[in-house]
Amino acid sequence: MSDRYIHVKRGVFESIPLFIPALPFALVFGVVVGESGIAPWLGWSSSPLIFGGAAQITIISLLGEGASIAAAVTAALIVGARHLLYSVSIAPRFKGQPRWFRWLGPYVLTDQTYALAMVRQDEDPAAFRAYFLSAGFTFWGLWMLCTAGGLFVGPLVSPQWNIAFAAPVLFTALLVTAIDRWEKIAVALLSGVFTVMLTDLPNRSGLLAGAVIGVLLGLFLENRRKSA
Repeated sequence: MSDRYIHVKRGVFESIPLFIPALPFALVFGVVVGESGIAPWLGWSSSPLIFGGAAQITIISLLGEGASIAAAVTAALIVGARHLLYSVSIAPRFKGQPRWFRWLGPYVLTDQTYALAMVRQDEDPAAFRAYFLSAGFTFWGLWMLCTAGGLFVGPLVSPQWNIAFAAPVLFTALLVTAIDRWEKIAVALLSGVFTVMLTDLPNRSGLLAGAVIGVLLGLFLENRRKSA
């Protein structure tokens, strides 16, 4: 059994548990598409084009409410802006990688693949590449299938189930798995406090502001730790 096969197998099997909390998110997506009045096939096409659950739901819900295309796209970009922060922190792992991977890899960069990749900082480039792509495209394939199924199953789910609650549970689980130092706890708490305080900002920009504040604090604490 080759080392590459081992890393591919590990990426597949370790990504599946993180997709389970995303299943209700796919049902929420189906509900949003159904209520928006957008053609189901057109709504589903956002999965391969955007491949970002929160951004997809944001843009489709706003278009369904009559918002302009510019406003919907802007809001979706703000919601997905955290991926810029992901890219900054994971960029060192992409250095020295083949050009095709530097173009293809970011396409499957999600909250889940980011969390999995960040705990594998010491792997050599080839091993990281095999693990990252296998985890990312496993999640991609499951998301394509489940969002398609969500178009049919989502509208049938009772509102009393409150399936939208699965999204914050998923993000909280990812956060907890990444915290291993007190600095990260401080960053998470401060980001959360500022995000709640800035909830009333338009286009959900409070989420971006809280993330930026957390990143700045994280950079400060990291530089302080290295200089100590």
